[in-house]
Amino acid sequence: MPRIRTLLFTACASLSLLHALPAFAQYGGRGGGGGRGGGDDQQSDDDAKRKKRDEAFGNLNAPLPQLKNAGPCPFVKVLYDASRYIEFKDDVEGSAAVRYSGEIQNISSVCSYKGDEPIVVKARILFELGRGPQAEGRTKTYHYWVAVTDRNHAVIDKTTFEMPVSFPSGQDRTFATETIGKIVIPRKDTNVSGANFEVLIGFEVTPKMAIFNRDGKRFRPNAGQASASAVTQP
Repeated sequence: MPRIRTLLFTACASLSLLHALPAFAQYGGRGGGGGRGGGDDQQSDDDAKRKKRDEAFGNLNAPLPQLKNAGPCPFVKVLYDASRYIEFKDDVEGSAAVRYSGEIQNISSVCSYKGDEPIVVKARILFELGRGPQAEGRTKTYHYWVAVTDRNHAVIDKTTFEMPVSFPSGQDRTFATETIGKIVIPRKDTNVSGANFEVLIGFEVTPKMAIFNRDGKRFRPNAGQASASAVTQP
């Protein structure tokens, strides 16, 4: 059952900047375009995985109903360096050392505003989560964040959420859907449109995880299970 979150961001036309994005942050990922290629083999593997996921779980991230608004909506994106979560035992990179993993697979969003009313954004996030050979249990609490920025990519406000996940017995991969029910962005006047803002989403990652993502390194969500238990990789 998707959880619904509500956020209130106290942004205005002057865009008072509270924080700066981390130096390793770069835009892209599935929610906002961009991303990085990994060759024909990687693309074929990703396409096959996406097809299998859509066949089994496509209804988890159905499009949100469209809302009327007076102007363009804010861009809703995944931050590339925070789009995946790969936790290694003792920080040793390798498929056999994976504890838990996660990837933001898709984001759908809508917005609504008119006159000088605040911009209200609703977003739905689809996560794919994995349990590796070094996992210490069948439950894991992931953390992800939602931030509102101005178009110069400076953070106006940022909120972090917990996402407890239980892996079904006999399975090392699962999906979760989170719904951000209301992201409220106040405006100074009618001249401020949604085009002045962006909504960014990502996992709470360490600097080492961010570098791993930025370098384009990848493991499947249940990486290492085949070699550890002689089970054929799906």
